[in-house]
Amino acid sequence: MRDYQWLEALRLQQGLTQAEVARRAKIDRTYYTKIERGKTPSVRVAMRIADALGFRWTLFYESHCALSAQKTALRSRAGTDERKTGRA
Repeated sequence: MRDYQWLEALRLQQGLTQAEVARRAKIDRTYYTKIERGKTPSVRVAMRIADALGFRWTLFYESHCALSAQKTALRSRAGTDERKTGRA
């Protein structure tokens, strides 16, 4: 099992529930919850979740999902959201 706290942080940063991410990724909410708690998803599911939240799917498989990569994903996603909403 891996530590995917970054995944929960990214979801919360976007104001989404686990159910909303699961729906966007076309997976069951209980499965998504297990992934947030550390279950490694299949490549197909990793791609769906990454698409739903806007990050590189390979983050799931990088060694300990390098903290710097996690932070970069969070920052880049925040910047994208600010550009969409016009907030700086």
